[in-house]
Amino acid sequence: MITHDSRCALEAVVDLLNTAPEDGAPAAPDSLSDLADLQDFVARNSISDVGSLGERDVASVRSVRARFAEVFAAEDDRTAAELLNALVAAAGTTPRLTDHDSYDWHVHYFAPGASVADHLAADGGMALAFLVVAGERERLRRCEAPDCRHAFVDLSRNRSRRYCDSRTCGNRLHVAAYRARRREAAG
Repeated sequence: MITHDSRCALEAVVDLLNTAPEDGAPAAPDSLSDLADLQDFVARNSISDVGSLGERDVASVRSVRARFAEVFAAEDDRTAAELLNALVAAAGTTPRLTDHDSYDWHVHYFAPGASVADHLAADGGMALAFLVVAGERERLRRCEAPDCRHAFVDLSRNRSRRYCDSRTCGNRLHVAAYRARRREAAG
């Protein structure tokens, strides 16, 4: 079972990964290029206990993003575990119970006063670590649409999700396949 706070941390990791330019798409912009982008990311993901942000935070968060990308690309659990151990250790985790913003008791792994990068590394790293511990690392995926490589965590019951968003990437491919079949049948 994935707890609410782990789910939120996983969603933030995925959103962070998807701010990077997509592989093979050099014209795709980095949507975490300045302080305003970082502030939008923090607000969009309701990241708590974040003090004032500066330009240094942008570079630090982009570095954490690259480390999360390595975890998603890891070829095996051992490699993913080594990457996560290093990421979480560097963040200086300090597990503590909290019940803020009308949420029941849950655990934050970032130290009080941590930078936003350390906050993301600690909470996101631990959420990813729980997937490795549960033998569920294969849930960390990239969209199978040829023109999309967005990251996502497949939380479907049967682990069958193939696209970052079935309404966009999945539907677009299904419509294209349908039209190709219709053209072939027509002659």
